[in-house]
Amino acid sequence: MAAWCAQSVAITENQWADSEFPARTIRAMSFVVADLTGDRTEQYRQLAAQAQALVTGETDRIANAANLSALVFHALSDVNWVGFYFYDGWELVVGPFQGKPACVRIALGKGVCGTAAQTGETQLVPDVHAFDGHIACDADTRSEIVVPLVRDGALVGVFDLDSPRPGRFDDVDRAGLEAVAEVFLAAS
Repeated sequence: MAAWCAQSVAITENQWADSEFPARTIRAMSFVVADLTGDRTEQYRQLAAQAQALVTGETDRIANAANLSALVFHALSDVNWVGFYFYDGWELVVGPFQGKPACVRIALGKGVCGTAAQTGETQLVPDVHAFDGHIACDADTRSEIVVPLVRDGALVGVFDLDSPRPGRFDDVDRAGLEAVAEVFLAAS
């Protein structure tokens, strides 16, 4: 198995009716770490399928962003930050994430996240020190990928991953993470 993605999360779900509110079903989930198999493209397919299973039935974007951040952070190796920034109509504001504390607000067009938000294009940055205007929230970060989240032509936010390893992300990661972002957008 490739070192870049050593494990993922298998999800089991238990459902029961709430005795006070019989129409409401309570979902409790447990997570089992499991290895992904196949080549990197297949591993991302498995990760997207697990992301889909994780958000099925949940429409709250904060809940979904929190769970997807945790899923991806624990599934991929060599990442030091995985999370979401949401567009508030003016700027990007930090949402759920895994990693060290983050920059709270990012203007459109500033840094890698702001550039992805402004252009609507995934930003794949092999060396953040070579990216003009990079915002260093974590000094350990050396490479970054940011996927814009756009629904019906409107900016929702961005899905951001950082790595302490230069050149960590490539076009396989781009395609796989764009698929995970689509799962988020479809559910939330």
